[in-house]
Formats: sequence, structure tokens, C-alpha cells
Amino acid sequence: MTAFDPRALRDAFGAFATGVTVVTSRLADGSRIGFTANSFASVSLDPPLLLICLAKTSRNYANMTGAQGFAVNILAEDQKDVSNTFAKPVEDRFAAVLWQDGPAGSPVFPGAAAWFDCTTDKIVDAGDHAILIGRVAGFENFGRNGLGYVRGGYFTPSLEAKAIRAANDAEARISVVLERDDEILLLPVEGGGFALPSTILGDRDPLEAMETDLQRQWGIEMTGGYLFSVFEDRASKQQNIVYRASAEGGAPLEGRFFALDALPMEQLATPQTADILKRFVAERSLGNFGVYFGNETEGHVHPIARKA
Repeated sequence: MTAFDPRALRDAFGAFATGVTVVTSRLADGSRIGFTANSFASVSLDPPLLLICLAKTSRNYANMTGAQGFAVNILAEDQKDVSNTFAKPVEDRFAAVLWQDGPAGSPVFPGAAAWFDCTTDKIVDAGDHAILIGRVAGFENFGRNGLGYVRGGYFTPSLEAKAIRAANDAEARISVVLERDDEILLLPVEGGGFALPSTILGDRDPLEAMETDLQRQWGIEMTGGYLFSVFEDRASKQQNIVYRASAEGGAPLEGRFFALDALPMEQLATPQTADILKRFVAERSLGNFGVYFGNETEGHVHPIARKA
């Protein structure tokens, strides 16, 4: 039997983008349980079946495999706080979300993108997991975009699409707040000062453009990539799309990493760069990243990543 490094295999599986769900159930004594999960898939329309995968080491394993049914709540893109709540050992997770009993008895969330309430149809042993196949007893689709998850982080499809549309209206520059070991990579600019790594988008995909040029020009590999800011510089009529991401090991070909508490704020090339870094440091300390939309002086931060 081939042996793989579990962490490396998990990271490879994480390249597949999924949605985020909260699975709920009501136990025989009337109590409720719920947990965040992204191992979910539709199975069949006739009969209506879906599945979730549950680790045998999960503290919910005995309850879920012994329950008569379960519900799958597909979270909307503004429900990262709900995802975080149900992923942590909170005393009463259900106090943080609007819920009601579904037709088969499990709690469902009216504020979600969609929900499915199921009776347990079959449980299949699958290595260190069990596959729970549910027969849909009722569902509701609210027409909202779902919250995405890939490579260990959330993404929001509608905001990503908005950034692409903005980039198509004018020449776009892609920049990245690149973090490694509590430090940020800054590059020297002609005439003095520092700037974020950036490149012109052209007709390329934004993240692919940034990843390619980081490797080619500065010898740095980036992982992840989450939308952080989209703004228009009205003087130059240029769209700016800023991501936040992590950097792999190795020294950059130019520039250097600065500690978060020692960023050269007075030496940054533009006031916008200073604003971006100040906001990054503040939101990082709270675990509360949002996405800014506006221009170089005013706009609005969409609070899509509220701390649970």
C-alpha cells in the first residue's frame, strides 16, 4: 500500500474549490448538533440523494451515524461568521444564527444560500471517514451566491467577479500584500521608497498573472490569494486590484520582508499603499478581513470576513 504524507495529500485535495456548509441534526433527546463541513456533493435526482463525508475521529461521529437524519445548509457568501462559529467549540452555536426545524426535523437556516433536510438513507464505510447518504425530504433555494473555500481559505464568487468586471473597463494593475512569518514583502521603487509587488494584468487571469510574475521577476512563490481591495485611481484612470496571499520560503531577488510592526510607512511610494498596509495590519489582528471597493480616496469595505 502506497504511503503518502497526510499533510501533503490534504493540501493537494485542498486545490479543489468547494462550497461551505453547516451540517445539522437533532438527536433522540431533542438536542441539536451542528458543524462546518465542505465534503458535500449531490448524488441523485431520482431518488433525491446527497452525501456528506465525516471523519471517524470527529466528536460528532457517533451522534451523526446514529441519527435518523441530517440537514445540509449551504452558506451564503456573507456567512463566514456562521462557518467560523460552527467550526469552533462554542457553547451554543445555534444562538448565532437564525434557524428553524426542517420538514424532517433537523435545523435549517433561512439565511443560507440553500438548505436540504434529509433522512439517513445509507452509511458507507470509507477508510478513515464514513459517507452519509441522505434522502432529501425537503429543500429551499434562496438564490444567493454560496461561500467558497479553496486551499484553506474563503473566497466570495460575486466579489471576485466584480473585480474582473472592473478590470475589463480600464487598464488594471494587480498588487499583492504578500505575508510570510509575520512579515510583508516590499520592493524598492525608482527614486526611493517601497511598494507592493505589482504587475499589469493585460488579458490574463488576475491570480495567475500575479503568481507568474512573482516567480519570474522576484523569485517568490505565492500560495492562496484572496481579494482585498479594488479601487480606481482617477488621475491615471487605472483600476487597481489588490490580493492578500502567503509567500513560500526563499529570499526574494529584490526587495525584502519587513516585520508587521516595523513597516516603513513614511517611505512608501503612495498614500494608497500606506492605507492598504494599515488596513491589512488592523484587520489581521482581528482575523476580520473584508474587501474594499472605491477609488483612491474613498470607498466601502465589504465585511465579508467578520470574526465569529
